[in-house]
Amino acid sequence: MVKRAGLLFVLLGICALAGALAASVLADTNPGDPAATGSSVVTEATIPDGVVLGGVAVGGMPADTAVQALQQRYTSPVALRLGHLTLHVTPAALGVAVPADAAVAKALTVGPDTMLGLRASVNVPALKAFVTRLAARFDRKPVDARLFLRRLRPFVTKPKPGLVIEKAATVQALRSALAQGTRAPVRVVLRRPQPAVTSKTIGPVIVIRRGSNLLNLYRGTKLVRRFHVATGQAIYPTPLGRFHIVVKWKNPWWYPPNDPWAAGEKPTPPGPGNPLGTRWMGISSPGVGIHGTPESGSIGYSLSHGCIRMLIPQAEWLFDRVTVGTPVFIVAA
Repeated sequence: MVKRAGLLFVLLGICALAGALAASVLADTNPGDPAATGSSVVTEATIPDGVVLGGVAVGGMPADTAVQALQQRYTSPVALRLGHLTLHVTPAALGVAVPADAAVAKALTVGPDTMLGLRASVNVPALKAFVTRLAARFDRKPVDARLFLRRLRPFVTKPKPGLVIEKAATVQALRSALAQGTRAPVRVVLRRPQPAVTSKTIGPVIVIRRGSNLLNLYRGTKLVRRFHVATGQAIYPTPLGRFHIVVKWKNPWWYPPNDPWAAGEKPTPPGPGNPLGTRWMGISSPGVGIHGTPESGSIGYSLSHGCIRMLIPQAEWLFDRVTVGTPVFIVAA
């Protein structure tokens, strides 16, 4: 019994000693220490302070935040200024790709306050196709001024310049903005071809008032001089409409037309008595022209065979101030 009691005492002492050691170990261990759980913590890499990457201040950012900032900058829409119009294009539609991960990985290795460049890649064929579509939509030809009669006077419409998108230059400007990530508005490079005909380029204009036997010469829309003339008889009326001068002859021959009134007449050379006087300005109505006449008594009446007769000195004056192509309006008034 004595031996058993001693053995029990020894066992109780050993247990007490083990508990004390365990309590001591627990007292020296922090429950939040990774060693207590057997796990390890990896701190996310941070870009050094002051680093600027592709124009974006990424210093102090975690890597994934920096990638997001770069993606946001390079994939935001680009504003295009086309005259007074503003359009927006999404970079993704033009095949823009940003190597943000690789760029951020490099930024992690540099020192503070480092400036790093970054260029996105652009799908050039897609960009050219986009600019071509833009040109197809907005290109327009210039509109020439047009000449009409309004209230028996020449009237000239307002010309309009054209618009042509310079495709190569626009592709280059847009490609640079997409690659560098800049988002300042990109101006579409334009050319504005000017109309060939304006109010200033319209030269002399003749308006003949058949009913009044008047010929008015205008320079554009400004009246220069008015003449009394002879026009066609009722049986041989001067034609009405818009015509132009097709030929000018000095000292013309007169050849009898194939009409009953000229039956038996012979060609007349230049000189006194020539029915055409000294000047002939043929218009685009066959056989009709403006010319001088030795029959001054016919001026102011409808006595010709369809032509417009003028006093010889006045026909010579007019001849020197009109050209082939000069518009001729003949109206009934």
